[in-house]
Amino acid sequence: MKKNILFTLLAALLVLPLRAQVIGSQIVVTVEPDHKDWNYRVGETAAFVVEVRKSGTLLDNVIVDYEAGPEMYADTKKTVTLKDGTMKWRGTMKQPGFYRLKVVAHVGEKTYEGMCTAAFSPEKLQPTTVMPADFTAYWKQAIEQARWTTLEPTKRLLPERCTKDVNVYEVSFQNTRWNSRTYGILSVPVKPGRYPALLRVPGAGVRPYSGDVWTASKGIITLEIGIHGIPVTMEQRVYDDLQNGALHDYWHYGADDRDMSYYKRVVLGCIRAVDYIEQFTDWNGTDLGVTGSSQGGFLSLVTAGLDQRVTCYGVVHGAMCDHTASLRGVACGWPHYFYWNKGKGVERQIETSRYYDGVNFARLITKRQQGWFSFGYNDDVVPPTTAYATYNIIQGPKTLSPYPMTKHFWYQEQWDEWEQWLISQLTHQ
Repeated sequence: MKKNILFTLLAALLVLPLRAQVIGSQIVVTVEPDHKDWNYRVGETAAFVVEVRKSGTLLDNVIVDYEAGPEMYADTKKTVTLKDGTMKWRGTMKQPGFYRLKVVAHVGEKTYEGMCTAAFSPEKLQPTTVMPADFTAYWKQAIEQARWTTLEPTKRLLPERCTKDVNVYEVSFQNTRWNSRTYGILSVPVKPGRYPALLRVPGAGVRPYSGDVWTASKGIITLEIGIHGIPVTMEQRVYDDLQNGALHDYWHYGADDRDMSYYKRVVLGCIRAVDYIEQFTDWNGTDLGVTGSSQGGFLSLVTAGLDQRVTCYGVVHGAMCDHTASLRGVACGWPHYFYWNKGKGVERQIETSRYYDGVNFARLITKRQQGWFSFGYNDDVVPPTTAYATYNIIQGPKTLSPYPMTKHFWYQEQWDEWEQWLISQLTHQ
């Protein structure tokens, strides 16, 4: 009996993974503010405590580089040795904004980073971008012209992605001209009926998509679209080749002409996606959401601002907002068009950028559309300065749920809150 038990245990050990997962690091750099919510009033002083720990204990005689000041415009940069692994720092701002202390520790041949970004009266931030006089008219005409092209949709069942409650399809429809198509993944409840709908718009990059089966299982039609006019179910290597080839840095394409901008087709594709939902799904005709993160946050503002069929929208660390802020020495939105050249010699690009600035689309959002915003104070891709300034100009009902410690990523709690908010808005539960 004992031999049998021993044999069983040895057999079980043999089928266990031979290598444990790699998670985290034993070197951790923390930067902690003295206000738990990371928020201060203009003129107050934020006190930071820096600690460099190895295996949970302070690391002696560690060399660190640190920079401090308004985000993207640090005014102090130094290298010091922390004898006991700790450092204190104090910072303030005389105008609304975000003050960042970034610390990089050098241990052996590796570096470890910690960061804290304190907010100073962020509710008073305002964007810098100017709304062109013909902004609304320009986009109204562009949408009308795009609709001269009929959708001519295609729909292909993806059996391997279906569940007992949800059918999943790859769909496509024409966008701005004949055979210029938008592709996406449509997930619909199996049970017959009329349902609320959710449009998911993508972050930057080139990739395949899986669709939002989980939300569809809650009784919501979901359509997740790509923006590049290519099928969204190909092998990963195809997207990698495009990302590194024809679509490399596509956000710069046509930046000096509003009609030639890469994003014109993208913006119109979002509106055509809503057209598709209205005409070719069992949408209930009353409840329609749009959501996305980063570039998708921008596209959520676009869709809500241009289309009154949208009743709710979720924006997570929304990119492409307040492009011209850097012309005034203030943190600007991704992709930071004028941060390096300070606007010199790119006057046409500056004018064009105003037609593709999330701030100007946000100005069109009405009081009948519910909004949910979330972002991280430590985000060094989409500055919280731009995210907060955009939030501040929204005239309609809105909810703000920042997660200060996050950079350009999500916490699970943030994701869960986002999902639950969308479901509650669309199902009224």
